[in-house]
Amino acid sequence: MSRAKRLALVDRHDTLPVTRQCGLMTVSRSSVYRPPAPVSDEDLAIMALIDRQYLARPYYGSRRMTAWLATQGHRVNRKRVRRLMRQLGLVAIYQRPNTSKATAAHKTYPYLLGGLSITRANQVWCADVTYIPMARGFLYLVAIMDWHSRAVLAWQLSNTLSADFCVEALEEALARFGRPEIFNTDQGSQFTSDAFTGVLSRHEVTISMDGKGRCMDNIFIERLWRSLKYEEVYLHAYGSVAEAQAGIGVWLVFYNEERQHQSHGYHTPRQVYEAQCRWICGRSALPTGCASPASRASSKSGQMLAFAHIPTGTTTNTRIDQRLSGDRSRRRNPRGYTLKRGSGCRTIGVHLKLPKFIIIP
Repeated sequence: MSRAKRLALVDRHDTLPVTRQCGLMTVSRSSVYRPPAPVSDEDLAIMALIDRQYLARPYYGSRRMTAWLATQGHRVNRKRVRRLMRQLGLVAIYQRPNTSKATAAHKTYPYLLGGLSITRANQVWCADVTYIPMARGFLYLVAIMDWHSRAVLAWQLSNTLSADFCVEALEEALARFGRPEIFNTDQGSQFTSDAFTGVLSRHEVTISMDGKGRCMDNIFIERLWRSLKYEEVYLHAYGSVAEAQAGIGVWLVFYNEERQHQSHGYHTPRQVYEAQCRWICGRSALPTGCASPASRASSKSGQMLAFAHIPTGTTTNTRIDQRLSGDRSRRRNPRGYTLKRGSGCRTIGVHLKLPKFIIIP
């Protein structure tokens, strides 16, 4: 049981003393009486810099990251950088002695993709979790990807690193696209948990896991994170979970349906996947204050561009997880949205696909 769950079981109004409850749950009394302090704005800014630099220099540890932050005007000590990197789940890539041990409660599986020829869709799926910085706070994103076509089959956002949102994304992908032969992940606690591996076992999917410290074992989804962050996340300071949900959702639709891949002869991931398997349309996040690379535009006159949603025969899921956002109005389907000049990206023209959206003069 995680520390957060054990802490939630402590009841200050129970007849059993709090000291005894904390002893049984192996948590400190101070964590019960004093709520954790929120992450400061300065820490959030440093975490965003660390995350961006780690994408470009994944071999930077806490020492080199501290020295690099000093060149950016942030003179912080190594202990603080080490704590923030641990909170982000970032570890430098280098050859280590045999100090990493598997969690005793979680079973790990061998890596099965070495030397395997992956030539068709639904042969191998992979998954990973990444950190999404916001203007105030941060989120975690999980994605399920088909290895051959590079298509993103399902994704979920969460404000905690529990296994629940990973299981939801996995179940969504299995319900829409069937099951793969092999499913590959890293050895993170979300993917080694009984909840996640149990779903794969029930669907008779062979489980594969990367070796410790081997990011190249899951390179395609690592490359997806780089593209997502440099083409979408770092261009926009999301002010709310709803904006992050919408912006990331629209970019992933652009990635699947419009972004061409050189390795596939400049075909899109959806085209490659559809050539062998049926593509089932699911959730498509509606823009609410953000826009994708295919729909951003600036008007020289400063006139706002309005977009209206055209209802189709299918039902589109635009749900924002209630665990992440308390704003009830943002969870409704908006009638449209406006895009003001200077939204953060300059493009020429507006490219939208009917019947999803139209431009209102």
